[in-house]
Amino acid sequence: MEAVSYPLRIPKNVIDLANLRTKEEHVDKSTALRQFLYLDARDYVMELYQKGRISLSKAAELLDVSTFDILRLVKDQQSPELTGE
Repeated sequence: MEAVSYPLRIPKNVIDLANLRTKEEHVDKSTALRQFLYLDARDYVMELYQKGRISLSKAAELLDVSTFDILRLVKDQQSPELTGE
């Protein structure tokens, strides 16, 4: 996956959360922030895919994963609803 630099103002509470993650999960702050960014991006891509706004292959491309990974994510998101959790 290609990475690019981008200037960004990050709210202090998100930085505090990243600092907590660095202590809890033994990752550096940049990694923690990238993980938070990816988690929200993944949720957004999955929402678009499930609404039919993007294709399976586009969802996989945007998240840099296989189409099988996207289908697994869909199944994982549906599992709590099916079990009543």
